Amino acid sequence: MDRYSILHHVDHTMIRSDASWQDVKKACDDASKFKCASVVVPNCYVRRVKVYTGGQVRIDTLAGFPYGYNTTEAKVYEAAQAIRDGADEIDMVVNVSQVKNERWDYVLDELKQMRDICSGKTLKVIIETCLLNDSEKIRLCEIVSEAEADYIKTSTGFVGAGATEHDVELMVSHVSGGTRVKAAGGIKTFEEAERYLDLGADRIGASRLCALMRDEEIESGY
Repeated sequence: MDRYSILHHVDHTMIRSDASWQDVKKACDDASKFKCASVVVPNCYVRRVKVYTGGQVRIDTLAGFPYGYNTTEAKVYEAAQAIRDGADEIDMVVNVSQVKNERWDYVLDELKQMRDICSGKTLKVIIETCLLNDSEKIRLCEIVSEAEADYIKTSTGFVGAGATEHDVELMVSHVSGGTRVKAAGGIKTFEEAERYLDLGADRIGASRLCALMRDEEIESGY
């Protein structure tokens, strides 16, 4: 797979806490130039990004990020506001505390409420794999699929380790219906991204690949 094809699967991410408008604009420009799957921006920039991009790039933002222990009501409100502002996709963090409590009913209900509020939009559920054992990951694959979320995502990149080949393989083998897998967290090279796509992931969360592509184009005189 060539690098431009890989970038078509990338959610190009600019969600640093100190991200300035200039940082966000640059991310939007890169996502548009390389035809990335989306640009991921902080919630406070969604409305401005919608105007700036004019619909030329899909806008992704966050709910319950990065720890997931917000109430369901807070996550639903956050997602609803983002969608009103122009977001096309929502990456939410599952309530890992309730996963550890084995409150599967709570987790499923929250995901169904998020699915309802994100009707017509893309919903990705971050499960923070580095905090879970394999049994918990498998159960979440089942619940996320039952809730009809579009994606189950490995990691925020803000808590411990990120994506691993083991986790992507495990998740790909246990999702069902239309739910797909997004690998994210610590993906720094095209080689890593391609490995995850080969393992069955459909999206890649990354902040560095566009910069690598720009550098390569400069070196090649493009």
